[in-house]
Amino acid sequence: MTMTVTSYPTTSLPEATPATAMKKIIILGATSGIALEVQRQLAYRGCELLLVARSPQRLADLQADLAVRGAQQVLTYSADLATIQQHAAVFEFASHNVPDFDTVLLAYGSMHDQKESEGSVDVLLEELRVNFVSAAAILTLFAADLERRHTGCVAAITSVAGDRGRRSNYVYGSAKGALSLFLQGLRSRLHPAGVRVITIKPGPVQTPMTDHLPNSARFAGPEQVARDIVGALERGSPDVLYTPKVWRYIMTAVQQIPETIFKRLSF
Repeated sequence: MTMTVTSYPTTSLPEATPATAMKKIIILGATSGIALEVQRQLAYRGCELLLVARSPQRLADLQADLAVRGAQQVLTYSADLATIQQHAAVFEFASHNVPDFDTVLLAYGSMHDQKESEGSVDVLLEELRVNFVSAAAILTLFAADLERRHTGCVAAITSVAGDRGRRSNYVYGSAKGALSLFLQGLRSRLHPAGVRVITIKPGPVQTPMTDHLPNSARFAGPEQVARDIVGALERGSPDVLYTPKVWRYIMTAVQQIPETIFKRLSF
């Protein structure tokens, strides 16, 4: 495990209007495809960022890039977020270096082939551990701190795949669905403390995680999804963000299909 702390002065690049309650942001899974685009937009807004991901080299590259784009400060911490034993150190680092953080965005995950998960209990458990168990564990640490301070926002990227179990990806969907349900309960718990919880449900997005999927070239671009996410963080709504927004209507229709019909569908 390694860590790097580097502060950069603000550059002369033009900045967008700062978010009203989004100044110091922790990104868990900073090297994911969606997170990369989110961070660029946050940098233009002059936010201070703490980036957490596995690769020290990729974090160093990101650090330099985001500083040039206008980030007030960029800190990095190298850790494998899927390993729950490392979470306490991640939280300790964040609490010490950014004690007044106001936003936490969870953006990491994995997507194994469905057939692999069906054929191996180990692969199945790994999918559940990365996408749900580890995510719930680390969000619990950060949520408790925000609850104590009565401020801030927790946001996490799940997936439309979690809205209904489909034969083509029900293991991945189960993990994302469990995370969405966890966030719903967390939202209710933190509401009296004034802490917002946003569940982010993207449709298929063009990222390295989805490159192997059929028709991936037709998926939404990460830039569009990132704009929606940053907009939700700034506006403070909605509680559940479908992005692109057409997926709210698609999934509403999908959820209305009777089970007797749905189980016969091959998708």
